[in-house]
Amino acid sequence: MSPDNPSAQLLRDWIERGTFTWIVSQETLAEYKAVLRRLKVRRETIGLLINLPSEEAELISPRTTTKISPDPADDPFCACAEDGAADFLVTLNPRDFPQAALSAKVLAPGRPLPSGRISKHR
Repeated sequence: MSPDNPSAQLLRDWIERGTFTWIVSQETLAEYKAVLRRLKVRRETIGLLINLPSEEAELISPRTTTKISPDPADDPFCACAEDGAADFLVTLNPRDFPQAALSAKVLAPGRPLPSGRISKHR
């Protein structure tokens, strides 16, 4: 990722400054891994990228299964945000995260983030 990439900057801010609490679940980690495989990222790099949130983010086990997103693959992110009481959800694909159905504010990478808990989608 380019240093000017908003997603990369968001991750850098989380790692270097702890600007938010990243909330993940086993389901969201599995989706991150699947996306990285589809993008043909090297296996070693995928391991590094998945291990960081696995070890440093707040791991939750959502109790509910939500059918909020028009893309069923994104429902685990909605459940993670809702059950994890996320303040915001960051995504490059906001149309799959209907704001009216979520408590968390849906934001794009690069937008100013309030401090708080985050459920991050790709």
